[in-house]
Amino acid sequence: MADNDWKRRLGVVYSTDPNFNFTEQEEIEETTLEPSAQKLTVTIDRKGRAGKQVTLVKGFIGKDSDLAELGKKLKVKCGVGGSAKDGEITIQGDQRDKVTALLCEMGYKAKRGN
Repeated sequence: MADNDWKRRLGVVYSTDPNFNFTEQEEIEETTLEPSAQKLTVTIDRKGRAGKQVTLVKGFIGKDSDLAELGKKLKVKCGVGGSAKDGEITIQGDQRDKVTALLCEMGYKAKRGN
């Protein structure tokens, strides 16, 4: 039954070759760089948030699980909510100075934007 899993092959064109065997491409897992090699930018944003301010941490290179872990640490240290997705950490409120200082303490190369 696993050989007939059509959902994995949705974008594959039909082949008339009787010896054709479908093989999947393996996704390459991006490795997380060391904190000292990361160059993060801490900015503030209001667009699309009904005038509310949020602090954005951009430039993280690595796995989504490591991004979520870093986001959780920052949210706990700042005492606010937020999210970590699409290579970007969102923290509620204007926390630029605090987040930049925390990232530098953790060994990241962080600079404050706008």
